[in-house]
Amino acid sequence: MAEQHAIPHTHGDMDIKAHEASFHAFILMSKWGSLTVATGVLFLVLWFCTGAGFGAALIAAIVVAVLGFLVLREKAAPAH
Repeated sequence: MAEQHAIPHTHGDMDIKAHEASFHAFILMSKWGSLTVATGVLFLVLWFCTGAGFGAALIAAIVVAVLGFLVLREKAAPAH
Protein backbone atom coordinates (compact mmCIF):
# COMPACT_ATOMS: atom_id res chain seq x y z
CA MET A 1 0.00 0.00 0.00
CA ALA A 2 1.14 3.54 -0.62
CA GLU A 3 2.44 5.50 2.30
CA GLN A 4 0.38 8.42 3.42
CA HIS A 5 2.25 11.69 3.69
CA ALA A 6 -0.64 13.80 4.87
CA ILE A 7 0.17 16.77 7.03
CA PRO A 8 -2.13 16.96 10.03
CA HIS A 9 -4.58 19.85 9.85
CA THR A 10 -4.05 22.64 12.35
CA HIS A 11 -7.07 24.84 12.89
CA GLY A 12 -6.59 28.52 12.02
CA ASP A 13 -3.41 28.03 9.99
CA MET A 14 -4.78 29.30 6.65
CA ASP A 15 -4.02 32.73 5.21
CA ILE A 16 -7.48 34.30 5.20
CA LYS A 17 -6.52 37.14 2.82
CA ALA A 18 -5.48 34.64 0.14
CA HIS A 19 -8.74 32.75 0.65
CA GLU A 20 -10.80 35.95 0.35
CA ALA A 21 -8.95 36.97 -2.82
CA SER A 22 -9.46 33.62 -4.52
CA PHE A 23 -13.14 33.51 -3.51
CA HIS A 24 -13.67 37.04 -4.84
CA ALA A 25 -11.97 36.13 -8.14
CA PHE A 26 -14.13 33.01 -8.46
CA ILE A 27 -17.33 34.99 -7.86
CA LEU A 28 -16.31 37.64 -10.41
CA MET A 29 -15.48 35.05 -13.08
CA SER A 30 -18.72 33.18 -12.37
CA LYS A 31 -21.04 36.14 -12.65
CA TRP A 32 -19.38 37.78 -15.68
CA GLY A 33 -18.97 34.44 -17.41
CA SER A 34 -22.65 33.67 -16.81
CA LEU A 35 -23.68 37.01 -18.28
CA THR A 36 -21.48 36.40 -21.33
CA VAL A 37 -22.90 32.93 -21.92
CA ALA A 38 -26.50 34.10 -21.40
CA THR A 39 -26.06 37.00 -23.81
CA GLY A 40 -24.44 34.77 -26.42
CA VAL A 41 -27.13 32.11 -26.15
CA LEU A 42 -29.88 34.73 -26.39
CA PHE A 43 -28.28 36.24 -29.49
CA LEU A 44 -27.85 32.89 -31.24
CA VAL A 45 -31.34 31.63 -30.35
CA LEU A 46 -33.02 34.80 -31.56
CA TRP A 47 -30.95 34.90 -34.74
CA PHE A 48 -31.22 31.26 -35.82
CA CYS A 49 -34.33 29.86 -34.10
CA THR A 50 -36.82 32.66 -34.62
CA GLY A 51 -37.79 34.95 -37.42
CA ALA A 52 -36.33 37.96 -35.59
CA GLY A 53 -33.20 38.11 -37.74
CA PHE A 54 -29.71 39.37 -37.04
CA GLY A 55 -30.58 42.99 -36.18
CA ALA A 56 -33.28 42.22 -33.63
CA ALA A 57 -31.13 39.50 -32.06
CA LEU A 58 -28.19 41.90 -31.77
CA ILE A 59 -30.35 44.63 -30.21
CA ALA A 60 -31.86 42.20 -27.68
CA ALA A 61 -28.42 40.84 -26.78
CA ILE A 62 -27.04 44.36 -26.29
CA VAL A 63 -29.99 45.30 -24.07
CA VAL A 64 -29.51 42.18 -21.93
CA ALA A 65 -25.75 42.78 -21.73
CA VAL A 66 -26.21 46.41 -20.60
CA LEU A 67 -28.88 45.50 -18.04
CA GLY A 68 -26.74 42.62 -16.78
CA PHE A 69 -23.75 44.92 -16.46
CA LEU A 70 -25.77 47.42 -14.45
CA VAL A 71 -27.08 44.70 -12.12
CA LEU A 72 -23.80 42.79 -11.68
CA ARG A 73 -21.30 45.64 -11.34
CA GLU A 74 -19.44 46.08 -8.07
CA LYS A 75 -21.28 48.14 -5.52
CA ALA A 76 -19.38 50.54 -3.29
CA ALA A 77 -18.75 49.02 0.12
CA PRO A 78 -20.57 50.86 2.89
CA ALA A 79 -18.28 52.77 5.23
CA HIS A 80 -18.31 51.53 8.81
